[in-house]
Amino acid sequence: MIKLDGSHGEGGGAIIRNALALSLLTQKPFSIENIRKNRPKSGLSAQHLKCVHAAQQLSNAKVLWDELKSTELQFEPGKIQPQTLSIDIGTAGSITLLMQSILPACVVAENKIRLKIKGGTDTKWSMPIDYLKNVLIPTLKNYAEFEFNQTKRGYYPKGGGFVDIIINPKFELSKTNPIEQIRQISPAIKLIEHGDIKQINGMSHASKQLEKANVAERCAKSAKKNLNFDCPIKISSEYCESLSIGSGITLWAKFESGAIVGADSLGERGKPAEIVGKQAAQNLLDQVKAPVDKYLADQLIIYLAMFKGSIKTSEITKHTTSNIHIVESFLGKMFKTKDNTITV
Repeated sequence: MIKLDGSHGEGGGAIIRNALALSLLTQKPFSIENIRKNRPKSGLSAQHLKCVHAAQQLSNAKVLWDELKSTELQFEPGKIQPQTLSIDIGTAGSITLLMQSILPACVVAENKIRLKIKGGTDTKWSMPIDYLKNVLIPTLKNYAEFEFNQTKRGYYPKGGGFVDIIINPKFELSKTNPIEQIRQISPAIKLIEHGDIKQINGMSHASKQLEKANVAERCAKSAKKNLNFDCPIKISSEYCESLSIGSGITLWAKFESGAIVGADSLGERGKPAEIVGKQAAQNLLDQVKAPVDKYLADQLIIYLAMFKGSIKTSEITKHTTSNIHIVESFLGKMFKTKDNTITV
């Protein structure tokens, strides 16, 4: 039984999400105490419980103390079952955060898995759905084939967004020594060089209620104005029916090497669309100095543990170091970091 301290580092929900993902991958049970101890509201929130129950459903796991505000949890995974998993997070709980708990296991399952998830697609403190679709998923193309369909956006506070993702793994875990076996048969992740930027794309989106104010177009125009690159720049605009009013923009730069770097900004009441677009552009400018942006580095830690390799990121954040700590709690010391390069 792996024993974890939920107050380690930033002491946030990422510890729970990564622990669930690693438990599914390694088939090792874990227990955790002091869950989110450093947060104003400690213990499991509704969002975290959805992550726990999604991982439980995926593997028919045995779970103890899975209750709201619980500061401890025990999780014993079973065999991952190829299936269609339907999850309603409720309100605007982040779809992409929930997927952190189960996507790594889906990428190396025995057969295809379909995820039908309802919740928030564009919310604070989480990667937007356009980032998942256009940055993370393409980065994982060597390991699985993805069919991605988003039919509705979900903004805070009501959510109601919906995505339907089919994952067809190219490599499957061994039943006896899963991580070691997958490393031997799969290509390593190598994102050290990036070369010149080939093109920049983006998606600026807003609720139908904001269409008369041209919010999506204004945001896209501002972002493009602040991107001083000698390459094609194409930022699309769209409006959507949504339960709550909202807006946002995601940008991604494609490099000669095949690396993709992303950045985003979320609209808020009283925040002009021009500022939202400018912030996204400035965020991208900060990230394109390396082939892996700081947000993607967080996500790739668990995949580096699975497939080995080396990445160079714009910044090694506290989230990244916390993720490394959780991985090594399950698999032992394996990461080396130097000059913003992370290697397994």
